[in-house]
Amino acid sequence: MEKWMLIDGNSIAYRAFFALPPLTNSAGLHTNAIYGFTTMLLKMIEEEKPTHILVAFDAGKVTFRHEGYTEYKGGREKTPSELSEQFPVLKELIQSFGIAQFELSGYEADDIIGTLTKLADEKDVETIVVSGDKDMLQLASERVTIALTRKGVSEIDRYQPKELMEKYGLKPEQIIDLKGLMGDTSDNIPGIPGVGEKTALKMLHEFGTVEEVLANTSSLKGKMKEKVEAHQEDARMSKKLATIFREVPLEDKVSELLYNGYDASVLGDMFRKLEFKSLIERLELPEAGGTAIVEEANYDVVLASDVTGDELTSLLAQADSVYFEAVGENPHQAKLIGLAVTTVDGDKVVVVTYDELMDPAVAEPIRRWLEDSEAPKRGYDLHKADLTLSWIGIPLRGITFDVLLAAYLLDPTESSQTLASLVPRYGLPALAPDEAVYGKGAKFRVPAADILAKHLAAKAEAIRRLVPLQQKHLEEGGMNQLYYELEQPLAIVLAGMEKQGIKVNASTLEDLGAEIAQNITRYESEIFTHAGMEFNINSPKQLGDVLFDKLDLPVIKKTKTGYSTDAEVLEKLEPYHEIVRLILHYRQLSKLQSTYVEGLLKEIRRDTGKVHTYYRQTIAATGRLSSQFPNLQNIPIRLEEGRRIRKAFVPSEPGWTILAADYSQIELRVLAHISGDERLKEAFIEDMDIHTKTAMDVFGVPADAVDSNMRRQAKAVNFGIVYGISDFGLSNNLNISRKEASRFIEQYFEVFKGVRGYMDNIVLQARNDGYVTTLLERRRYLADIKASNFNLRSFAERTAMNTPIQGTAADIIKLAMVRMDEQLRERGLHSRMLLQVHDELVFEVPPDELELMKTLVPEVMGSALTLDVPLKADVSYGDNWYEAK
Repeated sequence: MEKWMLIDGNSIAYRAFFALPPLTNSAGLHTNAIYGFTTMLLKMIEEEKPTHILVAFDAGKVTFRHEGYTEYKGGREKTPSELSEQFPVLKELIQSFGIAQFELSGYEADDIIGTLTKLADEKDVETIVVSGDKDMLQLASERVTIALTRKGVSEIDRYQPKELMEKYGLKPEQIIDLKGLMGDTSDNIPGIPGVGEKTALKMLHEFGTVEEVLANTSSLKGKMKEKVEAHQEDARMSKKLATIFREVPLEDKVSELLYNGYDASVLGDMFRKLEFKSLIERLELPEAGGTAIVEEANYDVVLASDVTGDELTSLLAQADSVYFEAVGENPHQAKLIGLAVTTVDGDKVVVVTYDELMDPAVAEPIRRWLEDSEAPKRGYDLHKADLTLSWIGIPLRGITFDVLLAAYLLDPTESSQTLASLVPRYGLPALAPDEAVYGKGAKFRVPAADILAKHLAAKAEAIRRLVPLQQKHLEEGGMNQLYYELEQPLAIVLAGMEKQGIKVNASTLEDLGAEIAQNITRYESEIFTHAGMEFNINSPKQLGDVLFDKLDLPVIKKTKTGYSTDAEVLEKLEPYHEIVRLILHYRQLSKLQSTYVEGLLKEIRRDTGKVHTYYRQTIAATGRLSSQFPNLQNIPIRLEEGRRIRKAFVPSEPGWTILAADYSQIELRVLAHISGDERLKEAFIEDMDIHTKTAMDVFGVPADAVDSNMRRQAKAVNFGIVYGISDFGLSNNLNISRKEASRFIEQYFEVFKGVRGYMDNIVLQARNDGYVTTLLERRRYLADIKASNFNLRSFAERTAMNTPIQGTAADIIKLAMVRMDEQLRERGLHSRMLLQVHDELVFEVPPDELELMKTLVPEVMGSALTLDVPLKADVSYGDNWYEAK
């Protein structure tokens, strides 16, 4: 039996965008609207099991409705670029699902859906319409269910005529009368001024239609009677505008709606591009290339326990490629399953299981080989292997090449850099999928030794064949120096920092947690006092009722379920009532308590008393490091309570000191160098406050006339330029209109003409080359730089502008880390480098080295790379990380 599902693409995408927090993939593409749409789509397919699916989109800004009313939808702000850039990718995703999508010039998505629901009624086909727009309720019938999203897109309310009557006391056809009377600000439909939903419903319950209301104005009283009589034409026109047109010339399109399910490999590729890892796992989509033919082995697989110690030593003397298999994403907790080592000529692969590695009778030759710094080792993700081995007491030395690091440098925007996804890219035979060998989830099992050996051997052999291909590409791309002198040495430095860890005083965290808990209780009590009642502060509905119904605060934004109380709304409401400030603090403290106090306590290892973070080199397309398990780069420092969390980070030796060195405005200094802008360079060379200098130049005032608001705006636009901020983003940051934000950005470029020239030139260069580079030749490819689609091309252009700046800043601090490690070793110092957090390095220092380190660290950081402006690092120190700031 047929069942149609018709989806209002624009409506669902908009709701998802504004409901979900900002999400981006490693290429910098915003994905929150796409992700929200996808989760809704999967949920509805699973629940409804449709045979036919269509996603309808608006085709443009002008429709037939503008012929009668040119101001139709005229009040809408321009779609944020962060959303508009997602629409082309969303349509590509829908295609990956194998789902039909329509758009037709002159008509809206509503009209396409309305026409198809009329056809569905005629054919007696069960149909469900998915939208966030109440206008769709006019289409409800015994065969057509309207599914309205709420809570963003996570929940659905279903309406047929019965449910519509129960909630509103209206028939479906009266929805257009409701809009005729009350209007719709989102579509700039005027309605009758002063008539809201309650009043409109009351009129319709009495008179039935707009026409009957207008024919019976004598029954109305006072000002309402005057308003209705004065705006009769507005009401008639509004009803007409709200009426969905159900005669769109779709011809015979129904056959195109047939849905036969998705191709797992096609959808998997799309999800990998978007980096929707949780959805890949949820749908159990295959690894890239996992369906290709697996080559038969042309080498001998040797188990370590099947040969003598001398034979094993002899085989290892001919080896240089190794693969380590470990279970668990966190290398500090991962369980090693085994490893495989190939001989140089590839005729033999030695496999060592975990049990064999732990068996003294078998393990000595392999352990000796792993520890030998003169024995070269080429592998995949050797940084993680180094950490995993260290926790079972085995050093890994002699690393000469890492396939994962090389793959990342060769294309940092590629979402999947697994070994299985790499081999087909280089024309090598596919590997057997891990799931086929181990099972998945609860079914995961280590197989018999012979099956495991064959699987690990294939991976080691793949590494042996990949290395020369990648080495050639690195040389051709001019990235040998970047790889061999920066990224590979850095991996070893990072592993040393991670093994060392940083001591965390649990009692300090617990005391802070108890204090935060008291403050949460105090804020809760004050909030209840201001509200005049107790309620669940964490309930958006109850909070909305208190703020907007009881306290009568202005409504900033509404959702389908009521009032929005998100952070953006509360920040705008803060000047109106003291309760809002209290609620914001309450939320911040609750987040601190759960995520950072309790979260960090769980991460302290009992055997070391430290937390051991894990730095990922191959995640961010800009070259920045990412911190995990725990993420020490995201400890909030805007609140004093957040800053005080750093008090728990202390030296691991009595009498030692924590020393922190932070680059001063490194990205703006890089921008000054790359752009050659004389005003920017002058500010840094003369050691001026850059934000004051920017405010002086943009507002045309002397330094003593720059007030705090001017400096705040200048700071926002300075950093916004670096991160490619749009007028939408800047307006949110500064709480100003988008028009003002746009004007401010233009003023900036008028003053800093060198920056404007750089931005223009780098885009031209990117169009010619297809990529941009940092000062150290880190490369980022821009596939969409010549795209015909405006949004895709604009996003690529912004990426071209920002990558050289952000990427070079990332390279500089990495260089500083490598050189600082060299200095510590060459000078025989006992000081230890513990953390890298954004532009900051953190050390623990013995008393007799403190004076030297106060000079040495900023000197090394300042000389990491020579620029036209000085690099500057500010040093501070104390008994804990808090005091060192």
